[in-house]
Amino acid sequence: MLNSRAAAVYLGYAMIRPRLLLVSIALFLLAGPALAASPTLARIKAAGTVTFGYRDNAAPFSARQRNGQVRGYSVELCEKIAVAVGKALGLPNVKVDWKAVDSETRISAVVAGKVDAECGTTTITLSRMEKVDFSVPIFVDGGSALVRAGPNAPASVAALAGKRIAVMPATTTETALRKALAVSGASATFVNVRDGHEGLAALLAGKADAYASDRMLLAQLRLGSDKANEVAFLENDFSYEPYGLVLPRGDAEFRLLVNRTLIGLYKSGEIDPIFIKWLGPYGNPGALLNAMFYLNSFPE
Repeated sequence: MLNSRAAAVYLGYAMIRPRLLLVSIALFLLAGPALAASPTLARIKAAGTVTFGYRDNAAPFSARQRNGQVRGYSVELCEKIAVAVGKALGLPNVKVDWKAVDSETRISAVVAGKVDAECGTTTITLSRMEKVDFSVPIFVDGGSALVRAGPNAPASVAALAGKRIAVMPATTTETALRKALAVSGASATFVNVRDGHEGLAALLAGKADAYASDRMLLAQLRLGSDKANEVAFLENDFSYEPYGLVLPRGDAEFRLLVNRTLIGLYKSGEIDPIFIKWLGPYGNPGALLNAMFYLNSFPE
């Protein structure tokens, strides 16, 4: 039996305990976002700057123009993301810093935190997901190759057997081309080049029999060349290349903000003028690209 004083203390504790429990739950819920805070967003807020990586000489997706500005389709999408990041962090005048990366450094730059995201022409692959995350797809393309035009021009990957093929190393194009050659029972000599301009130059100079890359990038190179009539495409693509923005692995909050911004552009139709501005000269969106925009318009 409790004496009267002990009973009063116990009764008071019993009445307070539910309130303490509710307060504890409330504190836990309030602490949830902090526990799940984005290291990328925290870094951006501390610096007041979003740092994006971009692939130079990858127009119309990303390139530094003669006036020093970095422009392109992927670049403009990342600029929309920078605005969204600024709003989320209460930084209306968030600065955007652009750092050039290439096919060999674009993934490691994101892994090391040198850039907050990479905005270029990087294909989403499972092996890359071991190191980084990706946004929803921003474009779909196919691997192809430019060859010297003429009646004896190679028309397929199999026809490149024994040829010299210029390609940028450490790209999905190189991997897919090797697999396509192996499937056709062919082999070829690979000539490493730094970018598309070097690849096209090697083809025109006779140092390579073909230059392989993503079809859209090849179309841009051909369109901008004064020797466009001297080169032609293979008849069929040899790979499927879904492009995505490269993001830090495991930063779910930052990835959600990026995807919410992109999906908002797809659902509202704001993606259309961006596409027309940068990619319109190369043709209207195909059925595959329209399907990509549609299938990635997830409901809120």
